[in-house]
Amino acid sequence: MSRLLRIAISSPLRRCFDYLPPIEGDPLVWQQPGIRVKVPFGRGGQERVGVVVAVLDKTDVPVGKLKRVIAVIDDKPIFSSLLLQWCQWISDYYHHSLGDVLFTALPKLLREDCQYSGKTQRYWQLTALGQSIESHQLKRAPKQMALLQLLHDHPQGVTRDILFAHALSGSPLKAVQKKEWIECVEKTVAPILTSAITQPGLTLNAEQALAVQQISDGLGKFQPFLLYGITGSGKTEVYLQVIAKALQQNKQVLILIPEISLTPQTAARFMQRFSHNTVILHSALSDKERLESWYQATTGAARIIIGTRSAVFVPLPELGLLVVDEEHDASFKQQEGLRYHARDIAMMRARYENVPIVLGSATPVLETWLNAKQKRYDLLALTERAGVAKPALIGLVDTRLHPVEEGLSFPVINKMREHITAGHQVLVFLNRRGFSPTWMCFDCGHMAQCKHCDARLTVHLKKQLLICHHCGWQRMINNKCEKCASSALQPVGQGTERLEQALSHLFSDKNIIRIDSDTITHKGALVDALSQIHDGECHILLGTQMLAKGHHFPNVTLVVIIDADTGLFSADFRGTERLSQLVLQVAGRSGRGEHAGEVLIQTRQIQHPLWQQLLSNDYTVLADNLLNDRELAHLPPCTYLALLRAEAKTEKQVMGFLKEIKILAQGLNNNGVELLGPAPAPMEWRAGRFRAQLLLRSKQRNALHALLSPWVREIEALKSAAKLRWNIDVDPIELY
Repeated sequence: MSRLLRIAISSPLRRCFDYLPPIEGDPLVWQQPGIRVKVPFGRGGQERVGVVVAVLDKTDVPVGKLKRVIAVIDDKPIFSSLLLQWCQWISDYYHHSLGDVLFTALPKLLREDCQYSGKTQRYWQLTALGQSIESHQLKRAPKQMALLQLLHDHPQGVTRDILFAHALSGSPLKAVQKKEWIECVEKTVAPILTSAITQPGLTLNAEQALAVQQISDGLGKFQPFLLYGITGSGKTEVYLQVIAKALQQNKQVLILIPEISLTPQTAARFMQRFSHNTVILHSALSDKERLESWYQATTGAARIIIGTRSAVFVPLPELGLLVVDEEHDASFKQQEGLRYHARDIAMMRARYENVPIVLGSATPVLETWLNAKQKRYDLLALTERAGVAKPALIGLVDTRLHPVEEGLSFPVINKMREHITAGHQVLVFLNRRGFSPTWMCFDCGHMAQCKHCDARLTVHLKKQLLICHHCGWQRMINNKCEKCASSALQPVGQGTERLEQALSHLFSDKNIIRIDSDTITHKGALVDALSQIHDGECHILLGTQMLAKGHHFPNVTLVVIIDADTGLFSADFRGTERLSQLVLQVAGRSGRGEHAGEVLIQTRQIQHPLWQQLLSNDYTVLADNLLNDRELAHLPPCTYLALLRAEAKTEKQVMGFLKEIKILAQGLNNNGVELLGPAPAPMEWRAGRFRAQLLLRSKQRNALHALLSPWVREIEALKSAAKLRWNIDVDPIELY
């Protein structure tokens, strides 16, 4: 019998499958782990794409039952042996199928029977007509002028990624193309082995210089760093100068950022400094464009790769440095399917690849902070703002003494007028979109409820809709109460849409820009809004946490935080940590330029310990206090959690399943792992299904996984498991 192939296929089954080799083809090709093959799978003659993970001499499956590989898709492996080992670790740690891990790592087109040579890439360049255009001809179109100047500076052409980073990929591009001043051409992609630095680095202060030196000394070996720097302290410049060192060694660099669509300024700084050899992997790319960028990275043509969490999987033959910016951001955690955390698997990738990794944040998560305190990570601190900027002063406004009208108190309104009159900008932060969180009858007290969730419907007045922010169900705003038929219906509470209306009345002669997921609805909308802010066309910025993610607003001198008290009483044990991170990140948008910054927090809980600690603007003291609380409560990062969630159409079905598998776990539990539950989820009824969960807690990570591994296998064998939805979430960041 010829050698057999063990193949990983994307399926719910947490195992691989053995196949006979193809009848035709070179054994030197199909015997390489990491190549894709087409195989028959399941009943009905289905054909699926799989990845060869091992070559075997024997199998436990009777030979007569083995199916044969239909075809070999690749002529060389997509995954190196090292990446296969890393993906196997991810599969084992998150107790998920290896096939799902590998297919998560592939661009969408490569999950199908697609062969891609990737020999060309599209570039934009000037036409002969475009080269004849002079700048004075476009005085009334500054964006078009900037686009032509960029292409003039890069006669070899620029990719769409570069245009995106310079905020020139939308309407300016279309307008100039229509005039036939530019053209799109395809060119051969060739590896670039030296860095092309288009801008010089900034002068570093002593703390920045020390951080650059220590990280640079770590190049060529695994070494984790926590770059803890207060907002505005110049963490990005540290990244840039270390990247330059890595590029000088002909290495590639992978930079993970929370959401590429929300951080165009950060991406632009990387692109402007190293424009010739940088690609970005982001949601605005088409499947083909994403594959092209992936190919440039895997061939070494791209030396710097910037992307969101899924970019952590990109194969890089010359990886020399990993950077996770804003490592505290919850966007790095995948909440569906394979529930991985990009920061954590990036740490393991750095270990496997033997390269340094830098985690950067002004408000690191407690897990990272504890690792730094215990010397597992090297702590590099930036305690001063770069340049002449100073940390903003944080103040509290007691709304018991100063009642609010339409969300704003008089001291806040007066302070806003003061800053705007001085020629500065004001940022108003409210982390709740929509007009109002509740549509209420003032006669009987009924509140509009979602029919599919245990949640109230949010009022979106402009759309005349009541929308559930959990499942997306919506209906028109009704004029009569569903319970008592009264017409005394009113919105209760504040959302950004309502606050915008109030600000428009108070500052009728000022330009207000609202940034939330209701206003940023199309490609390029955020870039256009940020351009207006930086051009000084905006007096008041209003928005949700989209404004807290790495933006640099040098003319913002006042930040106002509305209704922050809601975060003080979260049912989630991480609520206080997240609130403090959010407040300090938002506060960090103030005073980043030449003028001093100020932050005002409206609160009815002025004596709350959290607010008193935040007044010092020192996250380290708060983090130490939170760690002490977690240790007393036996909660992460002082213990380890895994959450098994289940959902079904009936409460009886889901609770019966969880009780059944808890008995299984008790029979396997030899290391003192606590089994908490089963219990209904904090939101029990969601999207038309009942939800409940079983929480596992352990003081030892190894003990937790020693129980999870056999337990998951036994659960898969249960008939009841096939009749509902269930999943395992290792190291959950939320309990909903």
